Amino acid sequence: MASAANANLNAVRETMDVLLEISRLLNTGLDMESLSICVRLCEQGINPEALSAVIKELRKASESLKVSENCTN
Repeated sequence: MASAANANLNAVRETMDVLLEISRLLNTGLDMESLSICVRLCEQGINPEALSAVIKELRKASESLKVSENCTN
């Protein structure tokens, strides 16, 4: 039983490593934690395209805040 659990855990790690490498090749800017969260959301039924749109909007908002902070300093 423990060896099956270990094999499953190793498969999950290998899958996440492959997904992270693909993410890096595509220059998504996602780290392992963010990518893992995205994968879990997709597994729970979240539309990947909608998730992508939200991430893009959050990045734009973050960049706008950084620019406005730089202008006031």
